[in-house]
Amino acid sequence: MGSATLLLVLPFLSLAQAAFTCNSATTCNALIDYVSPNTTTLSAIQTLFDVRNLRTLLGANSLPTSTSPNLSVAAKDKIVIPFRCRCSNGTGISNRWPLYTVQKDDGLYHIAAEVFGGLMTFQEIQAVNNISDPDQIEVGQELRIPLPCSCDNVNGSKVVHYGHVVEAGSSVELIAGEYGTTEETLLRLNGITDPKNLQAGHVLDVPLKACMSMVANNNSLDYPLLVANGTYVYTANSCVMCKCDSANNWTLQCEPSQLQLPNKTCPSMHCEGSSLNIGNVTSVGCNQTTCAYAGYTSQTILTRLVVDNTCLASNDARKLGPLGWSWGFLFISFQLLSLRLQIFQ
Repeated sequence: MGSATLLLVLPFLSLAQAAFTCNSATTCNALIDYVSPNTTTLSAIQTLFDVRNLRTLLGANSLPTSTSPNLSVAAKDKIVIPFRCRCSNGTGISNRWPLYTVQKDDGLYHIAAEVFGGLMTFQEIQAVNNISDPDQIEVGQELRIPLPCSCDNVNGSKVVHYGHVVEAGSSVELIAGEYGTTEETLLRLNGITDPKNLQAGHVLDVPLKACMSMVANNNSLDYPLLVANGTYVYTANSCVMCKCDSANNWTLQCEPSQLQLPNKTCPSMHCEGSSLNIGNVTSVGCNQTTCAYAGYTSQTILTRLVVDNTCLASNDARKLGPLGWSWGFLFISFQLLSLRLQIFQ
């Protein structure tokens, strides 16, 4: 095989990205921005990042399921890449994929800075692939690409870690406001001591609040199922589609995917002890019962009946009603008495 172009190791060419801290024992779903240097298509981006299904890429970008794989993506436009993350030695990197095949005239710096938009340094590609001499890579050689990520809880809550590529003119304050977190959290997660040091192109670890799901058992193959606001995912071998919308009280909404899956029959999605399937809701009086998705194993889709009392808030108000009226009556009586005394003084 022919040798790719030699890498010129110059200090000023090294990209300065900070690794994401990751100490969790599990793998998880993560997101990262990709800013394409050239006009491309969704299909090409899917291939570059080894995203298994186009619908997974569509869900991460809140695009309709009918979106064409040939949709044009303009140069410098952002596309959010979904991938699996794992922790290793206190930092998070993508779990096995993506893989990149070295092309003619490639160098590690070119691959890191230009092909993958500076999402990692060439030194990180060198380390994860155990390359002793960065100037010696071969055409056709497969390289693991270590996307930065994390699976750690933030401020005691499970989150989706999102590698946000900082835009020119942005700030820690603006990013915190846009993604519903705090400046202090962003500074701490990213090891930034002075927010003025934030630079355009930097990949910032941004924790996104995830919708609450019923997938609480780590025996489920998709545990922990974390879905960020405004996105959707397919799970249970694409038999189930789950979406997160903060307007639904941050509760994950799951239903049968309705996909035509070749050579596959989805397991039952019935909630035992009811006539409901996943996503169905019924109400009797104050009780609203939902058949919720609770995970899956190799042969089974797990379900759970969830009962909410929709009258609870009004009942609580009624319980406080007589007491509220009593205090209100006393307050009004006191005000009238004070006014009467002032008149007769």
